Amino acid sequence: MSERTGIAKVASGGTELGRVRGLGSAREGTGHFIHQRLTAVGNLALFLWLIVSLVRLPLADFATMREWLGSPLAAVPMILLIISVFWHIRLGLQTLIEDYVHSDAPRILALVIVNFYCVAGAAFGIFSVAKIAFTATAAVTGVPA
Repeated sequence: MSERTGIAKVASGGTELGRVRGLGSAREGTGHFIHQRLTAVGNLALFLWLIVSLVRLPLADFATMREWLGSPLAAVPMILLIISVFWHIRLGLQTLIEDYVHSDAPRILALVIVNFYCVAGAAFGIFSVAKIAFTATAAVTGVPA
């Protein structure tokens, strides 16, 4: 390698490897990886909270569950769990689709379907928890919902 070639490489931004080191092909691989790990840890913590909370309930009947979910100390973590689970599902399926679906049209269609499913599922779950939480409070106070 001549001195002149080395200068040209440094002036143009370094070698090919040096320009892409630490970045994926879409330049967001590291952030995606970190988000997957953070949602996994969040899911673990929130599922442990859910299991401990359910085990501590005196009964597992509808009225007890409704009263429990009517508390903000149960409804808010439950909504956080729903958001974290569906976000984690979206990230994992996105990685799977991007890695194994090689044609553009099927990949884009699959990503749109996954995004729609995850947003719709999370919205349905959040709405369900909110409805139970607000109507449980109304049922306890005697105010009609």
